[in-house]
Amino acid sequence: MRVILLKFREITTKYPIIRGMASYTVIWPAASLLQQKFISNQELNYMQALRFSLYGGFFVAPTLFCWIKFASYIWPKNDLKSGIVKALVEQVSYGPAAMCCFFFGINLLEFKPISECVEEVKQKFWPTWKTGICVWPILQTINFTLIPERNRVVYVSVCSLMWTSFLAYMKSLEKSQLTNNNKLEIDPIETKQHDQQSQDKTKTAFMPH
Repeated sequence: MRVILLKFREITTKYPIIRGMASYTVIWPAASLLQQKFISNQELNYMQALRFSLYGGFFVAPTLFCWIKFASYIWPKNDLKSGIVKALVEQVSYGPAAMCCFFFGINLLEFKPISECVEEVKQKFWPTWKTGICVWPILQTINFTLIPERNRVVYVSVCSLMWTSFLAYMKSLEKSQLTNNNKLEIDPIETKQHDQQSQDKTKTAFMPH
């Protein structure tokens, strides 16, 4: 067993992408099961966890590794300024693409038709991206500034445990639930406008004619 672990360590040191793939293969299904059990109170769906494992390990980890290598090549410095720039650029480039690929890819692994995959991207991308842009710039600034390049994919995979649970939650939402969430954002404004209109009507009714 020790020989196997030493060999694995040697390989992952030589090929950091393998370390990232191994991390995502474990962390993504764990996040899916966490969402099912504690966030949505669902019965555990191990097939869905397997889909998350395949997608996280064989798609997310390699693409993230390539993005990190590219960003480190374009902005080689590890100072705070470069870290912030890389984090912000990620939120308008790799981040949106990754979210679209997530909803599209998991639906493909569920053997859904292309039209349903595209429709889910349209429905869930915007609310997911709005949340992500509040979280990832901070985490990625730390990543690009303080974490050695060889460990960055692993760092992001640990940070993404809770984020992937959120993605799994968004994936599990039905269209009607998304519509209700949007209404919750709009209702306070509509209520305020309605109250103002009611007050105006009341004042008009009591004005002398």
